[in-house]
Amino acid sequence: MKSLSLVMLLVCVTGAFGQPNSSFYVSTTGDDSNPGTQTAPWRTVQHAADTVRAGGTVNVRGGVYEELVSIKASGNATDGYITFRSYPGETAVLEAEHFTPSGRSGVLTINNKSYVRIEGFEIRNYRTAEHRLAPLGINVIGAGSHIELLKNNVHHIEQTFDGRDAPGRGGNGFGIAVYGTDAKTPISELVIDGNEVHHLKTGSSESLVVNGNVTNFRITHNVVHDNNNIGIDVIGFERTAPDPAVDQARDGVVSGNLVYNITSRGNPAYRNDESSDGIYVDGGTRILIEQNVIHDVDFGIELASEHKDRATSYVTARNNLIYHCHTAGVSIGGYAPERGRTEHCTVVNNTLYENDTSATGSGEFQLQWNMADNIFANNIVYARAHCLITLNKSQIDKKQPPAAIDHNLYYCVSGAKASTWIGASATVTGFQEYVQSTGNDRHSRFLDPHFVDTATKDFHLRSDSPAIAAGTTDGVPVGELDLEGLPRVKSGNTDIGCYQRK
Repeated sequence: MKSLSLVMLLVCVTGAFGQPNSSFYVSTTGDDSNPGTQTAPWRTVQHAADTVRAGGTVNVRGGVYEELVSIKASGNATDGYITFRSYPGETAVLEAEHFTPSGRSGVLTINNKSYVRIEGFEIRNYRTAEHRLAPLGINVIGAGSHIELLKNNVHHIEQTFDGRDAPGRGGNGFGIAVYGTDAKTPISELVIDGNEVHHLKTGSSESLVVNGNVTNFRITHNVVHDNNNIGIDVIGFERTAPDPAVDQARDGVVSGNLVYNITSRGNPAYRNDESSDGIYVDGGTRILIEQNVIHDVDFGIELASEHKDRATSYVTARNNLIYHCHTAGVSIGGYAPERGRTEHCTVVNNTLYENDTSATGSGEFQLQWNMADNIFANNIVYARAHCLITLNKSQIDKKQPPAAIDHNLYYCVSGAKASTWIGASATVTGFQEYVQSTGNDRHSRFLDPHFVDTATKDFHLRSDSPAIAAGTTDGVPVGELDLEGLPRVKSGNTDIGCYQRK
């Protein structure tokens, strides 16, 4: 009997540390001196984080938990993830309203940990107006692998410093931030899926970002909206990791996200500038951006580098719907001659509709400075009357064109002859005149794409659309599926734009 009791005691103790298939519970009516069972739950999420080990699942019952949480242990490939989740059918809220950030700090932090899953939490109300402080909703930092952030609701993380600095030099705040800061070991096998990130004030920073030594990541099916700076950002060359060779987010997918109502206008860090992106790659490489819907942001998709002699490279942006952006629908190249480069990037099979709503002159597809070996093909570009494409002056190398532009379908209500094309050396009026003067778009056409119903934002193609079977697959990575998951190539042909007609 004594031996059996000892064995039972050992099993109970081992279970408390979270061996495989162990489930534990936290409740607002619990007590941290309890064993953490469903009938005798713990009181705080932090106590669970201090206690549970690989293979354990922490079920947090619905309610408000006023605490900042730091994950203290890793899972592993053998025993499995450590999972923290809202109890199914309930919402656990991490409430930070009464906390003041200390330096750079998160409501929930994962520092140098692996095999951790965070699922279904509401994370909210972390604020500061101090320039030196940076509040974060979810803060993943250091090194590690197999981190999953799933179906969380992150909102009202606010950096409101108003120091009247030059644009871009405000304070920093983040909704979800992943910073790979270790020179030897990246943050890898990262999944950020199904989260809502909204109503943020991020100062000079981003709503959802991967930065530095981060590789093999997936940012998918998130809804990012109503924030005052960049929606989704993939960053390199900010000295996040101490070795420049790995200081670059890479080998990732940004897919199936909805991004809207993003503007820096009114943000104290930017004043009246409209310079925020829906999706931005700033120095990343080998990134796939596909099947996203982006609208009512400043720039739709931007592929650029802010750092001199550094490039955003090998990015494919395809099968995205981009409409009603305040400035350009798509922009590539450094925003000034002394900035970085955009190289080997492909923008293909996207639908751009009536962007540059603020009439900035940036047009639908904006080419800036320092570009080479890029492709813009199979896109529907339905412009407002004032401008279609801008190509900034003094950046053209005639021996190395900034982009191969062809097999697109253009339209604007003013008609082909009245359309405006701003080029490197002159402004050209008329589609044919633009083709002749630049050599671009020799296989492109200027025709109404015949969308189903623009009033209801239905940009599918009618049966009489000239975009049907008009795209090219020659050297263009169109992908397997269109925006809504239909086969991209039908009977050997592909349609122009983000949708393939059934």
